[in-house]
Amino acid sequence: MSKQHFNKAYGANAPENYERFFVPAIGKPLAEDLVNLAELRPGEKVLDIACGTGIITRLAFEKVSPGGSVAGLDVNPGMLAVARSITPDTSIDWYEASAEAMPLPDNAFDVVLCQMGLQFVEDKLVALQEMRRVLSPGGRLMLNVPGPKAEIFAVMANAMEQHINAQAAGFVNHVFSLHDAKEIQRLMSEAGFDEIDIQASTKTLHLPMPKDFLWQYVYSTPLSAVVLEADEKSRIALEKDVVYKWQKFAENGAMRFEQRMVTASGRKA
Repeated sequence: MSKQHFNKAYGANAPENYERFFVPAIGKPLAEDLVNLAELRPGEKVLDIACGTGIITRLAFEKVSPGGSVAGLDVNPGMLAVARSITPDTSIDWYEASAEAMPLPDNAFDVVLCQMGLQFVEDKLVALQEMRRVLSPGGRLMLNVPGPKAEIFAVMANAMEQHINAQAAGFVNHVFSLHDAKEIQRLMSEAGFDEIDIQASTKTLHLPMPKDFLWQYVYSTPLSAVVLEADEKSRIALEKDVVYKWQKFAENGAMRFEQRMVTASGRKA
């Protein structure tokens, strides 16, 4: 439970942990769904917003090759460093920038993708306007956001509030803060998108066992900095509380839960 124990067990920074643990359990299954819904075609130019370590970017590159191109954009240099290290032999372009101020030309892409990122953007309308700006006429946006939070994450948020602090709970809650179809519709409409379509579905996800997933999630996200500041007693109490309440989700050596996902698409006329 100490820093020493964690470093011995995981031995990586947060972006590396994100790619190692979060992507296989959550990021990749959701990315595969989003990329399939986008119906990418060889030759298309694609931009992945809030790309993280690049799971959407890599999947999109496979779909648009040969002849297409893909770029990933993120504000986190650590995430981009991992993304670049995974794809050293590809022609993917990576940009360290905010979704609200992209250093990219107008009408440059056929498709913009954004997986579980819009909820973290401070000015969502401006970000959506930027996404529309870089799309070519007739180009399409496809994004997804999770929420409301499933019980498994409600347990985590409550335990963070009780044993760590409100900041830790706030991060968990923020992940699921944008999921109202009417709000998303309004934002996309105000940003100028046409043919807006918003759908909700439930995704079944399979996770590691409770203790493993708790610490994998914590140390793959900004929670790591907050939780490491807590004392040993608080971290032990957090683990005990969460692991006990997560036992109901455990079966056959893994945890299984269902998360509601909202997928939105729109076009630039």
